[in-house]
Amino acid sequence: MTPELAKTALKKYFGYDGYRPLQLDIITKVYKGQDGIVLMPTGGGKSVCFQIPAVTMNGTVVVVSPLISLMKDQVDGLNAVGIRAAYLNSSQSGGENHQVETAFENGELHLLYVSPEKLLSNGFLTFLKRRNICLFAIDEAHCISSWGHDFRPEYTRLKSLREVFPKVPILALTATADRLTRRDMAEQLGIPDAEQHIASFNRPNLSLAVRPGKKKREQIIQFLRERPDQAGIVYCLSRKQTENLAEKLREAGYNAQSYHAGLHSQERAERQADFINDRTLIICATIAFGMGIDKSNVRWVIHYSLPKNLENYYQEIGRAGRDGAAADTLLFYSYNDYTVLKSMISENANSELQIAKLDRMKEYADSLACRRRILLNYFSEDHSEDCGNCDICANPPERFDGTILAQQALSAVYRLKQSTGVNLTIDVLRGSARSEIRNNGYDRIKTYGAGRDTSSFDWGQYFNQLISLGYLYVAHEDYNKVKLTPAAQRVLFEQEKVELVKMSIIKDRREQEKAKTPKRERAARVGQMNDSLFDLLKELRKETARAKGLPPYLIFHDSTLQEMATTFPVTEADMARISGVGEVKLTNYGDDFMKAIKESDAYAAEQRKKARRVDKERIGDVPTHEFSLKSFQSGNDIKTIAKNRSINEATVLGHLAKCYVGGADIDLAQFIPAGAATWISEARAALPEAEGNKPIVEWVNEKYGTQSVGYGTLKILEALETRAAVG
Repeated sequence: MTPELAKTALKKYFGYDGYRPLQLDIITKVYKGQDGIVLMPTGGGKSVCFQIPAVTMNGTVVVVSPLISLMKDQVDGLNAVGIRAAYLNSSQSGGENHQVETAFENGELHLLYVSPEKLLSNGFLTFLKRRNICLFAIDEAHCISSWGHDFRPEYTRLKSLREVFPKVPILALTATADRLTRRDMAEQLGIPDAEQHIASFNRPNLSLAVRPGKKKREQIIQFLRERPDQAGIVYCLSRKQTENLAEKLREAGYNAQSYHAGLHSQERAERQADFINDRTLIICATIAFGMGIDKSNVRWVIHYSLPKNLENYYQEIGRAGRDGAAADTLLFYSYNDYTVLKSMISENANSELQIAKLDRMKEYADSLACRRRILLNYFSEDHSEDCGNCDICANPPERFDGTILAQQALSAVYRLKQSTGVNLTIDVLRGSARSEIRNNGYDRIKTYGAGRDTSSFDWGQYFNQLISLGYLYVAHEDYNKVKLTPAAQRVLFEQEKVELVKMSIIKDRREQEKAKTPKRERAARVGQMNDSLFDLLKELRKETARAKGLPPYLIFHDSTLQEMATTFPVTEADMARISGVGEVKLTNYGDDFMKAIKESDAYAAEQRKKARRVDKERIGDVPTHEFSLKSFQSGNDIKTIAKNRSINEATVLGHLAKCYVGGADIDLAQFIPAGAATWISEARAALPEAEGNKPIVEWVNEKYGTQSVGYGTLKILEALETRAAVG
């Protein structure tokens, strides 16, 4: 087999005169029987790397794919150009399976697509031995790695391919995998020495923008007005979001449909076909939509909420502009998205890594650095120039020459032998007297104390920028130690200049975002987690896990430690109330964690704060809500209490609601206007993303033409629901 033959086949079957970068090199290595890891962005031409060998080599290429829609689309496309391909998966009848198996046995197939479940089913590998297999192509290969963003447990058994077919080359292909995931893919497949072929991730035709997640529907409609008759995808977190948004867009006159796993398979197939064929221009979908769909004219992609990681995000925006023409991407971001996702992730196995990836996603959304540089550097592609095609480049923040600061940070990492995390590195730069620093001799390195004039907070922000700009990375597989990239060498030894965003700009932006935060969200953050206590508890968890021979998440989840670091439980009763602390864990670990909390500086500071705090919510010795209750029980009505106390009636009702939840015997039903419960239920269904009670009240009063439903009514209903829920 020769490169010339491969070029002839490319022209014959696909009509292309030449290969894209890396494709021919990969195909040539396959001809030589070599294994490979292929990393190409969505639309980069991964499939050609195994489809050309299929039509030019003796035997059949077996493609392992987790996506039924991908199999069907690719098989249909291959058959259409004269390449004999078929698939086997759970969507087929017994008769259809038999036909495909017979075609394979008769040597009639260039390619056979199978699901991992089918491949590893009883007797199937033995069945494959009946014909010559010339290559195994593992598509979406990041699924094999627990470090990846879409881990599939059944993929971990694919290592058996190397055992059963030791001489058949294996090609692992994916669109998004970071450094750690790529290495793990090779280990899991039994091809640790496979050459890695990494294409450029730069898609200069994609514009990148992030906007605050306020009034998203209005912003989307304005976005669509500026792009009439263009096809696009809106990615949402939930099925309900997809349906609600699609309905609102249709009401606004746009051709939109929802797509999610809750639809019947036939309906999903029809909606997908309608989108592919431009019968539907806009799809509001959960993240599964689009994988394997080769629609070249998607002109924009919107993320309605923050994705879980940069791998997912990059894969999804890559579905726009596959034809190379200009395309737009827009990400809506709010802090609430982050907290919701963090809560969801924290209960998963391997949650620490997933949360670390979520943090990188949040940093991307928050960042004031060129967004393309952040993405490319995340995937280990050294990119030192701003792109000119993102919202940050369009409106750049004020920067300064941060070369000296960068050199101090990078030098500290270098002299610490890349063996510490970000926080400890900052402590060394600041000249901290921590015992850990003295015991390890870190106080004797040249950069110890070199950055003492810069605060820890500012150093943390500068380190974030250096990571985003590609000078540093965090090795999650090595206890989150911070490491140097090749780009760091240029700063340390070749006098490359580094521009950083001024801290005043970052702080101003934080204040602006805080001012924009809805009242309900600010209230949710009143009980702020103590970061230093959380770090201390994580360290204790790590030590406990090591002693027990267990993964740390089996001791306590991050969310459990976060709650401890927020509420400071130091008694068994308080510890037992923490989410994630059951009886066994309370018995096994409770004493150690309570002791650590009680002996911490954070706990001592909290106790001093409590001692100084003046309780403004009391009238004499009586809490204000109990004062309202006593007045009500004395025979005063709501209006009289409000007038006498110079507060509004909704506040009085809120006081009574609070007392009711606390166990007071009050007939709250008397304060609910007839029909109000039903109206409010309708409003909540119509406004699933309403922030605070104001939109609910306004919706009800506008629809039903009444002013009898107010904030107090909602507080009463919430109290009834709360007490009913706890019995």
